[in-house]
Amino acid sequence: MNKFEQPFFLKKMNTQIGIGFRRDFASEFLDSKILKPSFFELAPENWIKLGGYWRRVLDQVAADYPIYCHGLSLSIGSPDPLDIEFLKDLKEFLDRYEVEIYSEHLSYSKCDNAHLYDLLPIPFREDAVTHIVDRIQEVQEILGRQLVLENVSYYTPIGAQMTESEFIGEIVNRSGCGLLLDVNNVYVNAFNHNYKAEEFIKSLPLKAVKYIHMAGHLKVSEDCIIDTHGEDIIDPVYELFDWTLDQVKPVPVLLERDFNIPELSKLQEELNQLKAIATKKWDTHHA
Repeated sequence: MNKFEQPFFLKKMNTQIGIGFRRDFASEFLDSKILKPSFFELAPENWIKLGGYWRRVLDQVAADYPIYCHGLSLSIGSPDPLDIEFLKDLKEFLDRYEVEIYSEHLSYSKCDNAHLYDLLPIPFREDAVTHIVDRIQEVQEILGRQLVLENVSYYTPIGAQMTESEFIGEIVNRSGCGLLLDVNNVYVNAFNHNYKAEEFIKSLPLKAVKYIHMAGHLKVSEDCIIDTHGEDIIDPVYELFDWTLDQVKPVPVLLERDFNIPELSKLQEELNQLKAIATKKWDTHHA
């Protein structure tokens, strides 16, 4: 077991369904009781340096809900050195809000000290695995906690020498990091690259799954869909989620909605649907 990983039997087993905290609905959420998530997720980069009103809002939310963090700028696959000052600020933030899960993307978003404002795929190669494993271990040492990495959507493979699942498995097993299983990303990639989503999921290191993301996507043509986080979850993704929960132990599940945000009552309906599926699967199998 990774020294930064909390033993599973010490964790709460109740089903947790959360949502990303957005300033778009912060005031309405605080003034109403419509939205009832188990936890909130936020991008720490958007909050670390804030004071004043928004820091007070975050403190108010954190007093009542667990906070999980999903980062945007670690760029674990980048050739650039890690940003140590950022990691120190991040550790202070994670410690302050007692964040149990800090996740990031298995991608890169920075090169030559320039932020690319996109999550770009990493070549599925042995040299990339070695590079990323070293960086993960350095991040975990600095933060004093396990890093959890997400399988990302991508639209073309680059210089692949192994499959994506082999690439992910090597990184997880050699670094001791956790896996964030984004079910919608699997669905998007399976559709775009013409493979079976269930077979891909079965080939992952599922014992390392610490967190699940669910989201919507946009179909832009007959043979291409784009991961957007701006649409409702469609039935086939719910069906893949239902199937996936038979393969993994109970972990927190997040509804991602980054823009085109509907009424809070609509968000709560999606939370309820995720909760119903997870409760049916996990409360029965793990009672």
